[in-house]
Amino acid sequence: MAENIERELSWDESIENDGPEFVLLPDGEYPFRVEGLERKRFNGSDKLPACPMAELKIRVFGDNNQQALLTHRLYLHTRTEGLLCAFFTAIGQRKHGEKLTPKWQSVVGSEGRCKIGQRTYNGNQYNDIKGFVEPSEQKNQNVGGWGSGAF
Repeated sequence: MAENIERELSWDESIENDGPEFVLLPDGEYPFRVEGLERKRFNGSDKLPACPMAELKIRVFGDNNQQALLTHRLYLHTRTEGLLCAFFTAIGQRKHGEKLTPKWQSVVGSEGRCKIGQRTYNGNQYNDIKGFVEPSEQKNQNVGGWGSGAF
């Protein structure tokens, strides 16, 4: 069996791998795992002033072994504090109503549940995280065979 090892390509090398197929998940609640975090700066808009921003890569696990990798941004501003609290509650760093200083170094690898919806941009449909779900007192078993069972 040939191993797929990641490596750089040369300028003259042949290419053929189209990459994974895009998966459009139906609206619903799904388990997720944070696979990446990049600290960035949001330049501001009509709705939100300039502020620090966490750009997350989140893998969402659907039915029938489907997976979708999404980019989700968390803005570090008082206007979005509720969204930050919801995320950190979903990944188990915070309990509802508690004060928290986020442990950003522990975010990658964290698991939780999120609500997925679809959005249309330039005539194309995309997966979109509509919200995060608080963990229940009784945790679900390893949903769909994914992850460590912390879902």
